[in-house]
Formats: sequence, C-alpha cells, structure tokens
Amino acid sequence: MGISYSTAKWMAPTSFLIDFAAQQYGMLSTPNMKTIHDRNLSFFSPQPFFIAGFFFPQQLFQLAWLYRLYKLDPKKPGHRGELDQMVDFVPYYIVGNLCIATWMIFWNSERLDISNIFVIINSLSQLFYITAKLPPMNTNSTSSILTHVVSKTFAGIGVLDLLHNGSVAFAKDQPATTMVKALTGVGFGLASAASDWIFGGCLVYDLVALAVGQSAIDGGWAKMLGAFAVGSAAIVGAKNLARPPYNGSNSGYSKTATDEIQDRV
Repeated sequence: MGISYSTAKWMAPTSFLIDFAAQQYGMLSTPNMKTIHDRNLSFFSPQPFFIAGFFFPQQLFQLAWLYRLYKLDPKKPGHRGELDQMVDFVPYYIVGNLCIATWMIFWNSERLDISNIFVIINSLSQLFYITAKLPPMNTNSTSSILTHVVSKTFAGIGVLDLLHNGSVAFAKDQPATTMVKALTGVGFGLASAASDWIFGGCLVYDLVALAVGQSAIDGGWAKMLGAFAVGSAAIVGAKNLARPPYNGSNSGYSKTATDEIQDRV
C-alpha cells in the first residue's frame, strides 16, 4: 500500500477536502444526517452531538498534520525519517476520508446497509494500521505525535461508527440482548487493556457517547454503558500509569536523545 511523497502531498489534502465537503452536504441537505439518525435508532445509537464534538478538534489535528506533510522537505536527511512515517499512513488516511465521504452519501439516502460497507472498510483499515503498521511514537517529533493522534482518533471514532451503523442497519428499534451487553463489556475491557492514552481515551469517549444516546432509549442499558465507560477509563488509566507509555524502551514509544528530526518549519 505504498505511495510516493509527491503523490501523498496532494492526495492527502484532496481527500480531506472531499470529506469536509461531504460533511457539509450531510449537515445542510434535507433530510440531514441528524434527521436520518433520529429516524433510525438501535441499541448502539450514540448522542449525535458527541460525534460532531469529536470531529471538530480531530480535524484541527488533521490540518496540523497535513501542514507538516506539505512543509517537510524529503531532500533534508533530518526530515526524511519523519516523512517516511507520515507517508506510510497517507494511504490509510485517504481510505478513511473517502470512505467517510461515501458513507455520508448513502447515510443521507437512508441506505444504511450500503453505508455500513464503507464504515467496515474504514474502521478495519484504521484499526489494522494502528495495530500492525504504526511505528512507536517519537516523543521528540511533532510529526510522529501528530501521526499517532490522527491515526488513533480515526480508529477510535471508527469503533463507534462500526457499532452504530451496524446496529441501525440490521437491528433497528431492537434492544440490546444479554449477549450484546456481555460482548460490549468484554470487548471494550480487553481493548482498553491494550490501549495507550490516545486510543484508550477514544474508547472511553465512545462509551460515554453511547451511554448519553441510550439514555433516551433504554435507561438500564445506558447506565450499564456508563459503568463500562468508568471501567474502561479505570483500565486505561491503571495500565498507562503502571507502565507509563512515555518511559522505557518497551513502552511502545521511543524517545530520542537528540532531535535532529524535529524540523524548524
């Protein structure tokens, strides 16, 4: 899934603009994305404003990441290492933006079965990248930090999208079964135990969004989701406090003694 720097430099921002335009369409069209949400509820329907509240700051991080992708010079040895990591993420970034943009079209057309296909592609792609491709964070490199933030927040909200769209596409107006509740608790618990502060924080946010959304649908399930959120936060906190992610050679992060990579742009 390789891509050249010259291609990445224009394809990444183009995909961002396509996604941004699709989001404007989703909010301004009639019916808009919230209308579709309100007409199609299920046991994994979140509070929709939590999704908007997530994407606004996440897009600011994307813009900062795109700026560095554009400004770093591949001819400078100190910049090359940073660009290699950023360019490695670009194909997944493009897939994410294009899938979200296409999802919006089918979501607003109320073809939730088709929109779910693009949710699956996006979510699994982002989860694959952060678990199998993303190198350790260099805490002295702003570009490395931004790549971790952007990729893990894409994956984090992708988990919520996967649960939400799948439930409304195939289990509309249905309550959460005992099996669903058990799998949700176990799944988020295991994922939290394997997460750093960034992705773990996204998982907690997902659960809070679900709990608030379900409070108007199923109060008992909403309380359980709230308890899962507290438990997930405790697991993420305990795991990362016991094994600080920014210290130690085996922490999953790397810290350099000198910072020739840190650019001056």
